[in-house]
Amino acid sequence: MDINPIGDPRFYARSGPFNICDVARVAGGSAAESGLMLTGVAALDVAGPLEVSFLHDGRYAAALATTRAGAVVVHPDMAGQVPHTAVAILAPATYEGWARVAGMFHPVPPANPGIHGSSLVSPDATVDPLAEVGPFCCIEAGANIGPGCRIGPYTSIGRGVQIGSDCRIGAHVSISHALLGARVILHPGVRIGQEGFSFAHTKTGFLTIPQLGLVLLEDDVEIGANSTVDRGSMQNTVIGAGTRIDNLVQIGHNVRVGRCCVIVAQVGISGSTVLEDYVQVGGQAAFTGHVRIGRGAQVGAQAGVIGNIAPGAIVLGSPAQPRHDFFRQVATLKRLAQSSRTKCATDERSLHA
Repeated sequence: MDINPIGDPRFYARSGPFNICDVARVAGGSAAESGLMLTGVAALDVAGPLEVSFLHDGRYAAALATTRAGAVVVHPDMAGQVPHTAVAILAPATYEGWARVAGMFHPVPPANPGIHGSSLVSPDATVDPLAEVGPFCCIEAGANIGPGCRIGPYTSIGRGVQIGSDCRIGAHVSISHALLGARVILHPGVRIGQEGFSFAHTKTGFLTIPQLGLVLLEDDVEIGANSTVDRGSMQNTVIGAGTRIDNLVQIGHNVRVGRCCVIVAQVGISGSTVLEDYVQVGGQAAFTGHVRIGRGAQVGAQAGVIGNIAPGAIVLGSPAQPRHDFFRQVATLKRLAQSSRTKCATDERSLHA
C-alpha cells in the first residue's frame, strides 16, 4: 500500500512554500529571520527539515529534543528547549497558532461553482451562482443556498430551507424546516429538522403531536457525522453561534444551545433543555428534558443530568453531582471495599487458627 506523509495530496489541498517569518506572523508569534522556506506541517517525530511542527504540552518535550523539524511553534517559556537545528516560532497562544499555521498550508478548498447534472433542483429554489451542488442532490421549492456553499452528494434540502454563505454540507445530509447562518459545517449523515419525539397517550395508543417549529443554526456552527437535531414543537430548536457538536449526538425538540458550547460524541439532550453559553459536555452524557445548564458549566463524560446546573459548576456521575461530592463518594466506597476485604481476610485467618 502506497502511504504518503501527513497531508496526503490525494486528499488534502496544499499551499506553500512559505517563508519562516510569514509562518511566524500567521502563528501570532515571532521567529529569527533565517530565509528558511517551509513546505508543510508534521508531527515532531516525523517532521523533516523543511516542515514546521509544534509543542504545546511539556509532557512531549523529549520528542522536541530529537525532532528533525525545520521550525517548531512553542510557547516562549520553552524557547531554550528547541534544538539548534530548528527555528523556534515563539507564540504565546501555541495551540491557536498551530491551528492557523496548519490552515495556512492546508486551506479549505473553495467551492467549485455549479450544479451537477444529476442533481434535481426545483425551479422555485434559489442557488447562488457561486455555490457548488454535488451529484444526486435534491433541492426543493423555496430553498435558498447562499454564495460559496458546497453541497455534498446525495444531500436533500427540503422546502423553504435557507442556507447562508460559505456553508459546507457533507454527503448524505438531510435538512428540512431549518434556517442556517453563515459558515455552518454539517458533516456526512447529519439530520436536521426531522420531527421530534413527541406524542400523547390515548386509550387506543399513541397520538403524534405536530411539530411546528424550526431548527435555527447560527453562524459558525459545526455538527459532526450522523448527529441529529430535531425541529421544535411549539418553539424553535436553536444552536448558538460558534458551537461545536461531535459525531453521533442527539438533540431533541425545543432544545436551546448557547454560543460556543462543546458537545462531545454520543451525548443525548432531551426536549426543551437549555444550555447557556460556553457549556462543555463530555461524551455519552445524557440530559432529561426541561433542565437548564448555566453558563460555562462542565458536564463530565457519562453523566446523567436530571436537574438544573448552576453557572460554572463542574458535575460528574449519574445522577450528576458536583465534582468534589462525586470524588468524595468514590473515595468512601473504595475505603469501605478495602475495609470489607481486610475484615474478610481476618475472619478467614481466625477460622484456620
